Amino acid sequence: MGRDQAARLAERLAALPVCRVVASPLQRTLETAAPLAAAWGLEVVQDEGVGECRYGAWTGRPLKDLAQEELWKVIQRAPSAAVFPAGDDYPHESLAAMSARAVETVRRADADVLAAYGPTAVWAAVSHGDVIKAIVADALGMHLDQFQRIVVDPASVSVIRYPVGQAMVLGVNGSGTDLEGIVPTRQEAQSDEGQVGGGAGSGGGQPQGEDAP
Repeated sequence: MGRDQAARLAERLAALPVCRVVASPLQRTLETAAPLAAAWGLEVVQDEGVGECRYGAWTGRPLKDLAQEELWKVIQRAPSAAVFPAGDDYPHESLAAMSARAVETVRRADADVLAAYGPTAVWAAVSHGDVIKAIVADALGMHLDQFQRIVVDPASVSVIRYPVGQAMVLGVNGSGTDLEGIVPTRQEAQSDEGQVGGGAGSGGGQPQGEDAP
């Protein structure tokens, strides 16, 4: 994502009382996270748990070439079965392993923020397309095989709240132009129940920005 997009994203999110910014350690992601953290006077917390999927021997290869391989079909049709090939220079993993470590990371980080700042706290995670899609799919209760149905654009914002009960998804792939309402009241934050009918209204959790497709 370009620096101009990162700066505009920081402007859109500046009104939120964000207390922590967690980011993938990749340079392009850190460049996206830096203006966000600066807007709130924070340091970026790097965490491999929300790092890019480890593509192994696929790393750096053109998409037009990868799309010709059988594994590409598996990724599109049954991603939970996809395992990227090992390579000499880059680590590899399965999409299921990526999903598991990303979900564990954001849930752990959310619990840490809750303990440190209370139930109305908001924090941000800056990650990558497939990683964010996997986190959103988990929060929606979707099987990983369905996660390709989720769209996550560069500089978009997805918002998830982790109350006492199940996760609540307040927005996916948003422009980030109207996010003030995601900050929960203390009563909402402590409730483990969603609202009946319509949307969930205001809520907490973490906005998750994406640095690149």
